[in-house]
Amino acid sequence: MSTPTPPAETETALARRYRLELNTGTAATPVWSLVPGVQEFAPKVEPTQQKSTTYDDEGWADSTVTELAWSIETKLAHRHHPETRVFNAAQERLRIASESFGAASRVHVRYYDREGRPEAYEGFALVTWEPDGGAADDLDTVKVTLTGKGPRKAITNPAAPAGGGTLTLAATGKTLKEVAA
Repeated sequence: MSTPTPPAETETALARRYRLELNTGTAATPVWSLVPGVQEFAPKVEPTQQKSTTYDDEGWADSTVTELAWSIETKLAHRHHPETRVFNAAQERLRIASESFGAASRVHVRYYDREGRPEAYEGFALVTWEPDGGAADDLDTVKVTLTGKGPRKAITNPAAPAGGGTLTLAATGKTLKEVAA
């Protein structure tokens, strides 16, 4: 019996690798604006599983995924301009959408790995805006939940390096070019 080769991936990714952006343009002509002040960021995809057990399963439970739901939970430091005191426009759009109905309650968002890794998605979402409140010496922070409305679509990461960079095969530690040689 052979021992597996230890993985080459020994560094732990940082939670702050995500960047959240809000489309402040239109669906046809997006204008992506940074949502600043992210202190926590938790994207989720939750499956709905229905029991699909039959007699053929010989007493073992079986389930089938019938639906996927995506969401993002984030905590924001509520940002404003140092002189005008006007709140950040992207954060304000989120707050206003949380208090709206119909089309005005939906926002178009995307998030991606700011270091250019392939993880990158976009979609439309409903917004929940919950100020944390606090004591006189606390910062103004807000819990924002983006609940997906429709599919979350994989996109090309806007931060990906031009030309795609170098791909290394983890099991061999060699690049594709070296393996092909």
